[in-house]
Amino acid sequence: GVMTWPELLEHMDNLVEWGQGMLKSWRKQASAIQTAAVKADESERACAAQDLAMRVKLQNKLAGVCEEMCKEVGAYPKCAQCPQFVEPDSTPGVMTWPELLEHMDNLVEWGQGMLKTWHKLP
Repeated sequence: GVMTWPELLEHMDNLVEWGQGMLKSWRKQASAIQTAAVKADESERACAAQDLAMRVKLQNKLAGVCEEMCKEVGAYPKCAQCPQFVEPDSTPGVMTWPELLEHMDNLVEWGQGMLKTWHKLP
């Protein structure tokens, strides 16, 4: 069990080489784990997005059915239970005062935006 100086130096070189090999292996493993985690995260986001899209389709389909049920029972157009029900325009083709004021506000905002754009022109 006695180690000579040359054997000790060779053993130390072997340990350094082994340690460097282990570090390379651990880095590769860590990189693989990070890559897998990123892919899993992307997969989870894609799955969640697909799930949300299907839920929206289902809700839209149910909303149409809900509106039809309201028509059958005579509750239409006051469908308070239907999700996101938008009551039809009670004055089609006629602009009410609130609609006219909103339209005027929109025109003012649009006009100000156009003036800013024109001032920027050379």
